[in-house]
Amino acid sequence: MDKVQQRQAIKQFIADWTGRGDEKQDAQNFWRQFLQKVFGVEDPEKAISFEYKVKNDQTNTTIFIDAYIHDTHVLIEQKSFGVNLKKGYQQSDGSFLSPFQQARRYAGLLPHNMNPRWIVVCNFQEFHIHNMNQPNAEPEIVKLADFEKEYTRLEFLVDVGNENLKKEMEISIKAGEIVGVLYDALYKQYKDPDSEKAQKSLNALCVRLVFCLYAEDADIFGKRLMFHDYMKRRGVSNARQALIDLFRVLDQKPEDRDPYLDDDLAAFPYVNGGLFSDENIEIPRITDEIFNLIMRNASEDFDWSEISPTIFGAVFESTLNPETRRKGGMHYTSIENIHKVIDPLFLDDLKQEFENIKSIAVTKTRKAKLEAFHSKLASLTFLDPAAGSGNFLTETYLSLRRLENELISLESGGQIVLGLAANPIKVSITQFYGIEINDFAVTVAKTALWIAESQMMKETENIVHMPLQFLPLKTNATIVEGNSLRIDWNDVVPKEKLNYIMGNPPFVGQRYISREQHEDIINVLDGWDNAGKVDYVVGWYKKANDYITGTQIQCALVSTNSITQGEQVAYVWKPLLESGLVINFAYQTFIWDSEASAKAHVHCVIIGFSRYDSANKKYFLGAVLLRLNILMDTLLTPMIFLWKGEKDLSVMFRRCLLVIGRQMVGS
Repeated sequence: MDKVQQRQAIKQFIADWTGRGDEKQDAQNFWRQFLQKVFGVEDPEKAISFEYKVKNDQTNTTIFIDAYIHDTHVLIEQKSFGVNLKKGYQQSDGSFLSPFQQARRYAGLLPHNMNPRWIVVCNFQEFHIHNMNQPNAEPEIVKLADFEKEYTRLEFLVDVGNENLKKEMEISIKAGEIVGVLYDALYKQYKDPDSEKAQKSLNALCVRLVFCLYAEDADIFGKRLMFHDYMKRRGVSNARQALIDLFRVLDQKPEDRDPYLDDDLAAFPYVNGGLFSDENIEIPRITDEIFNLIMRNASEDFDWSEISPTIFGAVFESTLNPETRRKGGMHYTSIENIHKVIDPLFLDDLKQEFENIKSIAVTKTRKAKLEAFHSKLASLTFLDPAAGSGNFLTETYLSLRRLENELISLESGGQIVLGLAANPIKVSITQFYGIEINDFAVTVAKTALWIAESQMMKETENIVHMPLQFLPLKTNATIVEGNSLRIDWNDVVPKEKLNYIMGNPPFVGQRYISREQHEDIINVLDGWDNAGKVDYVVGWYKKANDYITGTQIQCALVSTNSITQGEQVAYVWKPLLESGLVINFAYQTFIWDSEASAKAHVHCVIIGFSRYDSANKKYFLGAVLLRLNILMDTLLTPMIFLWKGEKDLSVMFRRCLLVIGRQMVGS
């Protein structure tokens, strides 16, 4: 069904079930209608099992799970209308369990291949969503009354794409592990491995090897195993010189190459893009161990073409020393968490705009609107001022290209004529900008974007049924190496050219800031009271707030939740709000998970803001609570002052109410 039909079905579903629902009599009908009317599942009976029977061997009893969705591994515990979903209720064994605790007990009886990815507890009016990757976190709550706006938060119930994402994740993490082993083996061969030159050379060598391995598996070089076969012919004794020769050739146009090159070397294409341009990197001796790692583990036994560039960029960066990562405050971000930032910031609106255009009945008008929308996608520009391995930029690029490919497919399917060009792709990685202090991460970010570009070009080729040339690289993202709090962001991208800022700046608490980071904060927060008492991330809020003044740029940053609690609230948000910052949306505290092997569990918030009052402001509950928290904490000091200075309580309360009223109007 289309979006118009879906909205109508959702309205009817809300009307049908508001204020009622019995666990025994209505549960099955409720969930059948929900899957069919809200998400268009044609045969809900095949999608969901009711009263799913499991055996408790310890008590020799049979348990019936209310509902289980097999394709997406969702366990549902249904309660009647009016039941408090957070309260504990006495069980047959005398214990008191909440509905979620009851569901977790049932989940433990399921076979391993049915372990739930999600547990949903429902009382017909509220859905409490428990992500079982974070089983101790607070659930997300979606209310039936809010379904028209919030139904997408339940798409995981029917989104089998999550299984594809899981596969991509496993492959990408495996790729990172291979790189880590290779990195360690190469490290041992450098004369002075901890020197700056050796570190830069080692990092560059790993990136180049990964690009070659990916390029041969993704047919970018022209045929499978091209790199593998070239290295095999040279053998371990000549492997070092073989890499030196290959890297030089990959950076040369065919007309500039030695005309007497061996045929297998001359067959490699010109790459461009600067990846192979530095001939001064040190390549150490290639031992039997290293040669075997490259040839067997990294080439013969692994297919690089299926990695997720978003995830792989993060796990690739994890080859850096863990101590370096900890001091730098770097954490690696899941795709799910990236979308918590980019979806409300811009992607949800773009998807809705696209759906609205597709529903236009008049062909000529629809065609014109689609062409304008295509140009709009190609005009948007993005900045991540703490880019790391580029996962925010990479996932944003992939999301825009998926929209573009869907748009292109309208023409190739004969539904709408857009006037297909020789290359229909307009969205480019040149639309993406980043700032990152670590040189290795800069190279990883650029490489991840090239891999993403290659993968999306393959998808476009499958749509238009024509070959598109990837090499030589024609585009490049602008990822600048530097300290984001010390350089002028306008030198990276003029603010008049920019649309969005997003990212997760370093998670370094005020107590753990280094001397250099303390100097960064003091310089950026020049003129602020208590500038030395805030977390490092506040520097990015201040820089972004200053940078976007007088523009329509929208921002969303991830932060540790400490900047929305306690004394930091007044230190941070009072000057920001007084300067004109407007909060557009926010997420309450949740655990920010990573895809790296050494996972980072940090309690975070996401805050979306701008310097203008957005017409489509999204007042998520988190934003409302944040504004109330800021209001109360910034009021605390004047209220205490008024209390101390006035003995007449009636006068004191009138003065406090006056202060509160002024603050509320101002916020």
